[in-house]
Amino acid sequence: MNILLWHVHGSWTTSFVQGKHRYLIPVNAARDEWGRGRARTFDWPPTVEELPLDDIRDADVAIVQRPGELELVPRGVPVIYVEHNTPKGDVPNSRHPMADRDDLIVAHVTHFNDLFWDTGGTRTTVIEHGIVEPAVRWTGELDRLAIVTNEPVRRGRVTGTDLYDRFAAVAPLDVFGMGVAPLAGDRVTAHDDPPQDRMHRLVAQRRIYLHLCRWTSLGLSLIEAMQMGMPVLGLATTEAVEAVPPDAGVLSTDVGALVDATRWLLDDPDACRRLGERARQTALTRYGLDRFLADWDRLLEEETCASR
Repeated sequence: MNILLWHVHGSWTTSFVQGKHRYLIPVNAARDEWGRGRARTFDWPPTVEELPLDDIRDADVAIVQRPGELELVPRGVPVIYVEHNTPKGDVPNSRHPMADRDDLIVAHVTHFNDLFWDTGGTRTTVIEHGIVEPAVRWTGELDRLAIVTNEPVRRGRVTGTDLYDRFAAVAPLDVFGMGVAPLAGDRVTAHDDPPQDRMHRLVAQRRIYLHLCRWTSLGLSLIEAMQMGMPVLGLATTEAVEAVPPDAGVLSTDVGALVDATRWLLDDPDACRRLGERARQTALTRYGLDRFLADWDRLLEEETCASR
């Protein structure tokens, strides 16, 4: 089928467009947030076409990811609203912007989000993440810690940036992502927005993956690290407690316990390898691309059939 969707979240879209459909991506002259067109730093197949929005007239369904997109969807096209984010504000009483609607369905990317957003009478479903498996495997030869995050300075406590010093006192940190340059210092090396394939190679050389986000759906970089076979240390918050089983890493709300676990894994390569192997098995099974695309095909078929 022909699917209209805006280029909003590059990593999620990279997985979504690996399916069997034709993907119509709005583009404008400015290539701004309403018309980014095809990705330039991700590998998208030729079935992804960028077109001016006014030229997209044959969409069978629209994937909407922001409230402002709704008014741009051609009349009569069924809508699936993908919610990527945890709620903000009056948690757990946050009302979703699509609450109490009968003209669309909200697809959450985690069960945690489905639990915490108040969508009223709007139908909801959950399609968990699936990713394109990284080409590299964990080697862990460097006694360093890897973090992948975007805008950690601006987002602060949300991304756990205030916790970095506690871990940097144990081992040097390598922080990868957009807006990380201001973090550079004696114990922190900033890798500002590297190409994804290069980032994967560098991350895989680090001993441990750190997931310090207090409030996020579920970072795709965490799943990528697990599929590469990395041992994981992270905060036991939001969906991470479902994604990382006890034999694949260490999760805790006790930061001191995580610092102690960092010392342990730096001194015990065999334990790192054992946790990493289990992390890889878990992530390939739960967050594999085939499962993700099959779940989406079912939902797309259901929604387009219902509209007919």
